[in-house]
Amino acid sequence: MRLPLLIIIITIAINLAIDWYIYHVIKKTARHPRVFSRIHIGIVVALFLYIIIGISLPRRSGSDASLLNIMWIIYSYFTIYLPKWIYIIFDLVASIPRLWKRAKLKIISYAGIALALTWFILMWWGALFNRYNISINNVNIEISSLPDEFDGYRIAQFSDLHAGSYKNDTTFLAQVVDAINAQKPDMIAFTGDIVNRRTDEIVPFLPTLSRLKAPDGVYSILGNHDYGDYCNWENDAQKRENLVALHKAQEKIGWKLLLNETSIIRHGNDSIAIIGVENWGDPPFSVYGDLTQSYPTLNDSITKILLTHNPAHWTSEIANNDKANISLTLSGHTHAMQMSLFGLSPSVWRYKTWGGLYYDKSGKYLYVNIGIGTVGIPTRIGATPEITILTLHKAQ
Repeated sequence: MRLPLLIIIITIAINLAIDWYIYHVIKKTARHPRVFSRIHIGIVVALFLYIIIGISLPRRSGSDASLLNIMWIIYSYFTIYLPKWIYIIFDLVASIPRLWKRAKLKIISYAGIALALTWFILMWWGALFNRYNISINNVNIEISSLPDEFDGYRIAQFSDLHAGSYKNDTTFLAQVVDAINAQKPDMIAFTGDIVNRRTDEIVPFLPTLSRLKAPDGVYSILGNHDYGDYCNWENDAQKRENLVALHKAQEKIGWKLLLNETSIIRHGNDSIAIIGVENWGDPPFSVYGDLTQSYPTLNDSITKILLTHNPAHWTSEIANNDKANISLTLSGHTHAMQMSLFGLSPSVWRYKTWGGLYYDKSGKYLYVNIGIGTVGIPTRIGATPEITILTLHKAQ
């Protein structure tokens, strides 16, 4: 039995136990217990069949529409059961005095109901509204080696489009493009995951994305989702063709895709290096990136900006590494797990650098953009879609 299947079975078993608990609460407290308990049983059976259908649909070999259906089925199922979990925890705490034959603390149960309803509303607010609520974050970066001609240079960073999650609807990504262009950046950087699984997801959006304009162009890299690793292919040749098509698609819209290579931007007699590595993945993600191939002389004096999808690359090979003289690294990948409230995100359990600006003791910067799109779950609870405007300044 594979681990994911085991987790699914355990989760469903826990949910059924929760429903059994709620059934007995209804029988004890409802004004018409027979009617409400029967309604409850009917809903439970319907939800059980609903999730069984959802987890039975094909994933890796199914269509993009099928994958989106699975996402929405699983998500809507948990918008019901996560609030139930919250209520049960509070109700069990409220019932502790009964161990000493004292009255149940009903106020705690009521608090559990209120919090459960709040979380239910928050989950659907994130799915229906907040995942389209674009945030533009302005960040100032001071670099001592920055050439004079690049003092005040503006870079617009965006990441993790996951275009397949929008089917063929270009409305939201058109808003993203307009928002980036309105900032009038000198350069635009896209830090990977333009699709979920297959290159054909991006085809409806190519005319929209081709409207991105900046004097020094649009630079991009690949993320872990861009290689076709999450889709079953008939053979390796078909997978390679899919990746080549993605390269050509970005070339067609005028983006400069950096595949373990470097591009030099010159203003007058000054220049900076834009380094782009392929995906550098910590387990279980594949490693395609090679920093030394991208720029063999990492310790030279030119100001370097690195585009690398996974921020773990910075923590592993760049931060506090005297041999890697890279002033600024731009990453994505984490999405802040599409959940961030009051500056807190579950991403912190997986990544030390999950969102925002970081720096090491030598003053090398990392900025992690939490992305535009959604994957896995079709929601953003907090963690709004992000466009970052990074302004470079010469440190005094």
